[in-house]
Amino acid sequence: QVQLVESGGGSVQAGGSLRLSCAASAYTYRSYFIAWFRQAPGKEREGVASIYPADGRTFYADSVKGRFTISQDNAKNTLYLQMNSLKPEDTAMYYCAAGAPRNYGRSWYDLTKYNYWGQGTQVTVSS
Repeated sequence: QVQLVESGGGSVQAGGSLRLSCAASAYTYRSYFIAWFRQAPGKEREGVASIYPADGRTFYADSVKGRFTISQDNAKNTLYLQMNSLKPEDTAMYYCAAGAPRNYGRSWYDLTKYNYWGQGTQVTVSS
C-alpha cells in the first residue's frame, strides 16, 4: 500500500528554518522515488527536491539549491526536507509524492511522473 504523510510545517520568519517530514509506508519507501513539491495560492505546483531512497540520488530545484536539503532515514522509512534561510516566496503548501523508479531522472519535476501524493503541510514565511 502506498502511503505518504507529511508533517513539520508551520510559520517562521524570513531567515529561519523548518524541517518537513514525509513518512512513507515500507512498500512506498523501497519501491518508489519520492519528491517534495510545493504550491502557493494562484501558482502552479512546482518541484522542490527529490530522492531515490534505494540509491540516494537527489535533485533540487535551482530556487532552493544551497538552502534546502533532502535526506532519508531508512530505519524510519521517512524522508526529510531541511529548509534553511527561508524566504517569503517559500510560502506554500508542501507535498511529498511518489513515482516509479523507471521515471526518475533530470525531469523529476514533471508532475506526470508521480502516481501518489500526500495531503500536504503548510509552510508560511513572514518578512
